Amino acid sequence: MAKQKKIDLEHMAEKEKMKYEIADELGLLDRVLNDGWRSLTAKETGRIGGLVTRRKRQAAEGQKER
Repeated sequence: MAKQKKIDLEHMAEKEKMKYEIADELGLLDRVLNDGWRSLTAKETGRIGGLVTRRKRQAAEGQKER
């Protein structure tokens, strides 16, 4: 089992923060916090990556509309 470190979302890069938020929404955050990102399957990490990409794209489109 990996060492559990305290996650400080306030002092984290926006992309990293988004990964943790999406993991939480998918119900995977407890496993990530307890066992690390390596405990996730390729399908789960792909899903997180896809959602990160989608949100970044939506944010960029929102910037263009302003």
